[in-house]
Amino acid sequence: MLTHLDSQGRANMVDVTEKAVTSREAVAEARVRMLPETLQMIVAGGHPKGDVFAVARIAGIQAAKKTSDLIPLCHPLMLTSVKVELNAEGADTVHIVARCKLSGQTGVEMEALTAASVAALTIYDMCKAVDRAMVIEHVRLLEKLGGKSGHFVADEKGEAP
Repeated sequence: MLTHLDSQGRANMVDVTEKAVTSREAVAEARVRMLPETLQMIVAGGHPKGDVFAVARIAGIQAAKKTSDLIPLCHPLMLTSVKVELNAEGADTVHIVARCKLSGQTGVEMEALTAASVAALTIYDMCKAVDRAMVIEHVRLLEKLGGKSGHFVADEKGEAP
């Protein structure tokens, strides 16, 4: 059984020594709702701080690589791929999808979730001067492949089928 508690109930990092090395992948998403004018400015490339999507993409990739520095007890991983896609959705939303891959002994769910979250926070940071009412929402795992627990795909509500 995997747990973050040792035999004396103290928090520790899970020992993955005996787990097989397998191909693993995780996909997470986040959304940032904002004023339509804010999204128009981002899409048109008119933000005074530069290309918001490019900066958020880089921030998400960097965050995925540093997840073990941010999340206690998370394993440091050698990611083989991190992709962060950002797209306008409707008149007032940025949809972020982060995909992380590796070949290793533990999954990459936390890395994908961290990438999506930090990309969303970066959008907020870059745009807060023009839109303090932005909302970051729906940060969730969409899909997980590989490893002992198998394939997970979230339904529309974010629950396992």
